[in-house]
Amino acid sequence: MLNSYLEHAQLNIEQQLIHAELEKLDQYLNNNAAPAVRLEYQIPELGEGGACSLFGYLQDEPFKLSDYVSQSAQTTEKLAQLQLIVDYVIENTQLDWYGIYQNTVTNEGEQLLKLAYFGAPSRPLFPLTDEFAMGSNNVQVALSGKGRVINNVEQYIAAGGEYYTCDPKVKAEACLPLFNAQQQCVGIVDGEAFNTDFFDKATLALLIACCIKIPHFLV
Repeated sequence: MLNSYLEHAQLNIEQQLIHAELEKLDQYLNNNAAPAVRLEYQIPELGEGGACSLFGYLQDEPFKLSDYVSQSAQTTEKLAQLQLIVDYVIENTQLDWYGIYQNTVTNEGEQLLKLAYFGAPSRPLFPLTDEFAMGSNNVQVALSGKGRVINNVEQYIAAGGEYYTCDPKVKAEACLPLFNAQQQCVGIVDGEAFNTDFFDKATLALLIACCIKIPHFLV
């Protein structure tokens, strides 16, 4: 499974490092109670045409995750486990932002839906379209199934890279795919840091370990 993940995501990290991180993650999930589930959260206002967020401006009404997921005890339990994984990532990496997204069919078409996260308010839905992918790492990864690691956002943009800016303080970003048993991309994780060169091999190994575990808890 791990070799298949790395091959499909086109990531080159030592499997031994990832196996060690998987063991630590399993131990954490087994020994810690799941936190309360957030079914509503504040989100930014969107700019003209809905293409980008207006950083620092929040919509009056909270986003209701409950409108997009089933109302069942099983779903609540899975969301709690996802939030526990988010807590684990933050505790062990000190990332400034981290979120878990799932491909979801909505009334507006297929989108990435944010299920659990830590950090500043951010967009809850990303349209899974080629047009939106032109400026969004999240959507590019979801459509291609290939991971993207940017350790210097400023240099990346200066070199002509397209980049969707939610928080201008972000200096590095890692966006990694989530695969089901058939190796289809069914979501992503997104990590953001306020420092450049944040995503070393150890940090990526931890994030990949989480990517192996997360699909078991998607809703």
